[in-house]
Amino acid sequence: MNNALIEAIRKRRSQYALGASLPQPESQVSALIREAVRLTPSSFNSQSSRVVVLYGDESRALWDIVKSELRKIVPAEAFAATEAKVDSFAAGAGTVLFFEDQGVVEDLQKKFALYADNFPVWSEQASGMAQFAVWTALADAGIGASLQHYNPLIDAAVAARWNIPSSWKLRAQMPFGSNEKPFGEKTFIDDAARFKVFGALAEREAIAA
Repeated sequence: MNNALIEAIRKRRSQYALGASLPQPESQVSALIREAVRLTPSSFNSQSSRVVVLYGDESRALWDIVKSELRKIVPAEAFAATEAKVDSFAAGAGTVLFFEDQGVVEDLQKKFALYADNFPVWSEQASGMAQFAVWTALADAGIGASLQHYNPLIDAAVAARWNIPSSWKLRAQMPFGSNEKPFGEKTFIDDAARFKVFGALAEREAIAA
């Protein structure tokens, strides 16, 4: 299949061996992230997703917070492995923090009471799409990344450290940087277990195949 978007999506993989170098200036990476989020769809065009991008020492401060909070709950004998994992994220060039503005969600619930129960769900879907859009854009630019979820454990410390508005709810963390190891083979379950297609055109395509 010759499709530029599909080819970009194909590059999106979880990279845990990150380095601190980037193939383009930080300003261009920030612009790339910003545009990916701006173009992400959201219910009622609510644009509820919020993003904080951390580079260098600021990114490492985030992962220090993660380690500090995990140290409180992870058994001492198991912490070395946990620390090594977190340090692999800190080794990258930066981290994207994804938030959803609950003020936007609550305003929509008031304005459109009929759909009140759906707006939190739609907000989560918008966040997921924003995460995927940023991840794919980074991958297409030759930048490795993975998606992590240490929220809500780190929420209070993150909010205090970077003066995050109280209405912003942390949803995910995406460490990114240079790809320091090649990706392994990606496996897929059988298409028949995931997809169903109905209609005369689909039937003709199946016969022709």
